Amino acid sequence: MSSKQEYWLSGPIPDVPALLQPSAHALLQSVRELKQYLSDFPEEKLWEKPYGRASVGFHLRHLTGVLDRLLTYAKQETLTEKQFGFLKNEGNGEHAPSSKILISEFEHKVEEALSYFKTIPENMFTEKRFVGRKKLPTTLIGLLFHAAEHSQRHVGQLLVTVSVLENQ
Repeated sequence: MSSKQEYWLSGPIPDVPALLQPSAHALLQSVRELKQYLSDFPEEKLWEKPYGRASVGFHLRHLTGVLDRLLTYAKQETLTEKQFGFLKNEGNGEHAPSSKILISEFEHKVEEALSYFKTIPENMFTEKRFVGRKKLPTTLIGLLFHAAEHSQRHVGQLLVTVSVLENQ
Protein backbone atom coordinates (compact mmCIF):
# COMPACT_ATOMS: atom_id res chain seq x y z
CA MET A 1 0.00 0.00 0.00
CA SER A 2 1.26 3.46 -0.86
CA SER A 3 2.09 5.63 2.16
CA LYS A 4 0.08 8.41 0.48
CA GLN A 5 -3.03 6.25 0.33
CA GLU A 6 -5.10 6.44 3.49
CA TYR A 7 -5.78 3.24 5.40
CA TRP A 8 -9.52 3.37 4.87
CA LEU A 9 -8.89 2.98 1.12
CA SER A 10 -6.70 -0.08 1.59
CA GLY A 11 -9.39 -2.67 2.17
CA PRO A 12 -10.30 -4.61 5.28
CA ILE A 13 -7.82 -5.49 7.99
CA PRO A 14 -7.87 -9.28 8.34
CA ASP A 15 -9.93 -10.66 11.22
CA VAL A 16 -11.18 -7.26 12.39
CA PRO A 17 -15.01 -7.26 12.43
CA ALA A 18 -16.56 -5.19 9.63
CA LEU A 19 -18.11 -2.63 11.98
CA LEU A 20 -14.72 -2.00 13.62
CA GLN A 21 -12.84 -1.50 10.34
CA PRO A 22 -13.27 2.31 10.43
CA SER A 23 -11.85 2.47 13.96
CA ALA A 24 -8.95 0.18 13.04
CA HIS A 25 -8.20 2.22 9.92
CA ALA A 26 -8.27 5.51 11.86
CA LEU A 27 -5.88 4.18 14.52
CA LEU A 28 -3.44 2.92 11.88
CA GLN A 29 -3.73 6.24 10.04
CA SER A 30 -2.88 8.03 13.28
CA VAL A 31 0.35 6.05 13.64
CA ARG A 32 1.32 6.70 10.01
CA GLU A 33 0.68 10.44 10.31
CA LEU A 34 2.65 10.74 13.55
CA LYS A 35 5.66 9.16 11.90
CA GLN A 36 5.27 11.41 8.88
CA TYR A 37 4.74 14.68 10.78
CA LEU A 38 7.53 14.07 13.27
CA SER A 39 10.19 12.54 11.00
CA ASP A 40 12.34 15.69 11.15
CA PHE A 41 10.86 17.38 14.21
CA PRO A 42 13.49 18.89 16.54
CA GLU A 43 13.51 17.06 19.88
CA GLU A 44 14.29 20.24 21.79
CA LYS A 45 10.81 21.56 20.85
CA LEU A 46 8.93 18.42 21.98
CA TRP A 47 7.63 20.02 25.19
CA GLU A 48 7.23 23.62 24.03
CA LYS A 49 3.72 25.05 24.38
CA PRO A 50 3.22 27.60 21.62
CA TYR A 51 0.62 30.22 22.52
CA GLY A 52 -0.16 28.26 25.69
CA ARG A 53 -1.41 25.24 23.74
CA ALA A 54 -0.54 21.62 24.46
CA SER A 55 2.93 20.46 23.53
CA VAL A 56 3.71 17.84 20.91
CA GLY A 57 5.00 15.65 23.76
CA PHE A 58 1.68 15.93 25.57
CA HIS A 59 -0.25 14.85 22.48
CA LEU A 60 2.05 11.85 22.00
CA ARG A 61 1.68 10.72 25.60
CA HIS A 62 -2.05 11.45 25.65
CA LEU A 63 -2.66 9.38 22.51
CA THR A 64 -1.19 6.32 24.22
CA GLY A 65 -2.77 7.01 27.60
CA VAL A 66 -6.30 7.62 26.40
CA LEU A 67 -6.26 4.58 24.11
CA ASP A 68 -5.06 2.48 27.04
CA ARG A 69 -7.81 3.84 29.31
CA LEU A 70 -10.56 3.38 26.74
CA LEU A 71 -9.47 -0.21 26.11
CA THR A 72 -9.63 -0.79 29.86
CA TYR A 73 -13.22 0.48 29.97
CA ALA A 74 -14.09 -1.56 26.86
CA LYS A 75 -12.92 -4.68 28.70
CA GLN A 76 -15.07 -3.68 31.71
CA GLU A 77 -12.04 -3.23 33.91
CA THR A 78 -11.16 -0.38 36.24
CA LEU A 79 -8.16 1.85 35.88
CA THR A 80 -5.05 0.97 37.84
CA GLU A 81 -2.93 3.30 39.94
CA LYS A 82 -0.31 3.08 37.18
CA GLN A 83 -2.87 4.37 34.66
CA PHE A 84 -3.87 7.21 36.97
CA GLY A 85 -0.19 8.09 37.37
CA PHE A 86 0.28 8.07 33.60
CA LEU A 87 -2.74 10.37 33.20
CA LYS A 88 -1.39 12.77 35.81
CA ASN A 89 1.97 13.00 34.01
CA GLU A 90 0.92 13.14 30.35
CA GLY A 91 1.97 16.77 30.09
CA ASN A 92 5.20 16.39 32.06
CA GLY A 93 8.28 16.50 29.85
CA GLU A 94 10.73 15.94 32.69
CA HIS A 95 12.73 12.73 32.07
CA ALA A 96 10.45 12.02 29.10
CA PRO A 97 11.54 9.67 26.33
CA SER A 98 12.23 10.84 22.79
CA SER A 99 9.48 11.41 20.24
CA LYS A 100 10.49 8.17 18.49
CA ILE A 101 9.94 6.19 21.69
CA LEU A 102 6.64 7.96 22.36
CA ILE A 103 5.48 7.14 18.81
CA SER A 104 6.58 3.54 19.28
CA GLU A 105 4.61 3.31 22.53
CA PHE A 106 1.48 4.53 20.74
CA GLU A 107 2.08 2.14 17.86
CA HIS A 108 2.29 -0.78 20.32
CA LYS A 109 -0.95 0.36 21.98
CA VAL A 110 -2.63 0.47 18.55
CA GLU A 111 -1.40 -3.07 17.86
CA GLU A 112 -2.88 -4.12 21.21
CA ALA A 113 -6.18 -2.46 20.29
CA LEU A 114 -6.33 -4.22 16.92
CA SER A 115 -5.59 -7.56 18.58
CA TYR A 116 -8.46 -6.87 20.98
CA PHE A 117 -10.78 -5.88 18.10
CA LYS A 118 -10.19 -9.32 16.57
CA THR A 119 -11.54 -11.03 19.68
CA ILE A 120 -14.87 -9.21 19.85
CA PRO A 121 -17.98 -10.96 18.57
CA GLU A 122 -20.29 -8.57 16.73
CA ASN A 123 -23.18 -9.39 19.06
CA MET A 124 -21.25 -7.60 21.86
CA PHE A 125 -20.96 -4.21 20.11
CA THR A 126 -24.09 -2.73 21.68
CA GLU A 127 -23.34 -3.99 25.19
CA LYS A 128 -23.29 -1.27 27.84
CA ARG A 129 -19.99 0.05 29.07
CA PHE A 130 -19.19 2.73 31.61
CA VAL A 131 -16.49 5.40 31.57
CA GLY A 132 -14.64 7.01 34.41
CA ARG A 133 -15.33 7.45 38.07
CA LYS A 134 -18.78 8.80 37.30
CA LYS A 135 -19.58 5.62 35.33
CA LEU A 136 -20.88 7.54 32.33
CA PRO A 137 -22.84 5.19 30.04
CA THR A 138 -21.86 4.20 26.51
CA THR A 139 -21.58 1.03 24.45
CA LEU A 140 -18.62 -1.12 23.48
CA ILE A 141 -18.70 0.13 19.89
CA GLY A 142 -19.09 3.69 21.18
CA LEU A 143 -15.89 3.36 23.20
CA LEU A 144 -13.96 1.86 20.31
CA PHE A 145 -15.19 4.48 17.86
CA HIS A 146 -14.30 7.24 20.31
CA ALA A 147 -10.81 5.79 20.77
CA ALA A 148 -10.25 6.15 17.04
CA GLU A 149 -11.78 9.59 16.55
CA HIS A 150 -10.06 10.93 19.66
CA SER A 151 -6.74 9.72 18.30
CA GLN A 152 -7.36 11.42 14.96
CA ARG A 153 -8.35 14.64 16.75
CA HIS A 154 -5.09 14.74 18.71
CA VAL A 155 -3.01 13.92 15.65
CA GLY A 156 -4.63 16.92 13.95
CA GLN A 157 -3.87 19.15 16.93
CA LEU A 158 -0.31 17.81 16.99
CA LEU A 159 0.10 18.65 13.30
CA VAL A 160 -0.87 22.27 13.93
CA THR A 161 1.53 22.50 16.87
CA VAL A 162 4.34 20.97 14.81
CA SER A 163 3.76 23.44 11.97
CA VAL A 164 3.76 26.41 14.37
CA LEU A 165 6.95 25.27 16.12
CA GLU A 166 8.78 24.48 12.89
CA ASN A 167 7.98 27.95 11.54
CA GLN A 168 9.14 29.91 14.59
